[in-house]
Amino acid sequence: MIQEKKSATALLAIDRATSTPLYRQIYARFRAAIEQGVLHPGDRVASARDLASELGVSRGTIETAYNLLMGEGYFSSQGQAGTVVSPSLPAQRSARRERRRADAPTDRQALADARPPPPLQLGIPALDAFPRKLWARLTARRARAATPADMFYGDPSGYAPLRAAIAAYLAVSRGVSCHPSQVFVTGGYRASLALIAHTLLDKGDAVWVEDPGYPPTQEVLRSGGLRAVPVPVDDEGMVVARGVRKAAGARMAVVTPSHQAPLGVSMSLARRLQLLEWASRSKAWIVEDDYDGEYRYAGPPLPALKSLDGNDRVLYAGSFSKVLYPGLALGYVVAPESLCAAFATAAQTGSNGSPQITQAVVADFMRGGYFPRHLKKMRLLYARRRGILVAALLKTFGDEVRIDLKSGGMHLIARFDERTERDTELARRAQLAGLNCQPLSERGSAGFRDEGLLMGFTNVASSAQAQQLAVKLRKALGLR
Repeated sequence: MIQEKKSATALLAIDRATSTPLYRQIYARFRAAIEQGVLHPGDRVASARDLASELGVSRGTIETAYNLLMGEGYFSSQGQAGTVVSPSLPAQRSARRERRRADAPTDRQALADARPPPPLQLGIPALDAFPRKLWARLTARRARAATPADMFYGDPSGYAPLRAAIAAYLAVSRGVSCHPSQVFVTGGYRASLALIAHTLLDKGDAVWVEDPGYPPTQEVLRSGGLRAVPVPVDDEGMVVARGVRKAAGARMAVVTPSHQAPLGVSMSLARRLQLLEWASRSKAWIVEDDYDGEYRYAGPPLPALKSLDGNDRVLYAGSFSKVLYPGLALGYVVAPESLCAAFATAAQTGSNGSPQITQAVVADFMRGGYFPRHLKKMRLLYARRRGILVAALLKTFGDEVRIDLKSGGMHLIARFDERTERDTELARRAQLAGLNCQPLSERGSAGFRDEGLLMGFTNVASSAQAQQLAVKLRKALGLR
């Protein structure tokens, strides 16, 4: 095959109905591919034997085309290493190729474009503190032990040992009692919510969402033809009574009870019981998005809403993006036992599942006892990093800023009450300076009036860096 970029048949499709000899067609297509930048100097091409077999022509036809290309300097024979595109193409051909390739990123360019998240980015765990060496060792061990069966499609509902590890973790740490068969592994929160909506709802159904809330929630619901109904959030969480007034017949509510996104409040026990009672009475469902419930800096993590669910109306959605790293693209749903068959069918028809080796490594990480150890380390680290960012902001802005801190989470809210500009304008200025602050007002509906800048603190590694960021933010906002 040709550099594994395109198959030979795709690149060199030949027309047997024309009078142009086959070797000339193959020659012309190779030359065009080189001059258009599809093939690059040094790229290895298929052997004459392999290409002849793939195209269904004689080996002599391919050899004639190759000899012509070598004679004109397009190809070079490397002996036992095979035939390659000539590393020393004439300058005019290289320039021509570079012009054609100007908009096509190379592997090297792609690596250069892979940058760390900008400072103050929301929702990103401390990437510098991830146990890379341990992860590499677990991954290498899995790769070495892979069998042909491991390379086949896995269960779309998830890798069985990972489902068991998640169930065990939730029982101990989050108070969620479930069987591994109730755990469905997904491609992340969006995939989890889409799976839930597809399995349980019909187009046009109303769904309560928090106001302000997490923007992707409404995006997923609307893409599925559902009606998102914003329900206000106060200091106790979603105001259930307002939800009933706005859409009493809603089929589902999506909430973040442990640490509301983005206000950071925890849903009170009274409000939790009220929401559960509504769901039971209305035969509605509750999706508990426990996106960063593990990170609580005052007291132990709160038990999940699901742990209070006596009528099996709550679906618990978790993600490894916030506790390990987002590139894993792994999440999970805990479904009521009565819905397991329906979810298994939906998973079977809608997906081939997540990569088996990735799931296996996560399972090894959890079953090896590394997961709770990592979470403990991150809780201590985040508490310290939050503290140093708060100290830097207060030192730099003084009375001009008010920091809204809650008991947990991965971000804080900085409020500049004396500024006349909207938080959207302040965020725009910060982003132009390379600081990824987000405006609180854009997380709410048209009637939402609260303002502030949302700032992630998990990747602020030192007091010196925090101070530099605070000074940079002050300058960006036009303050001396």
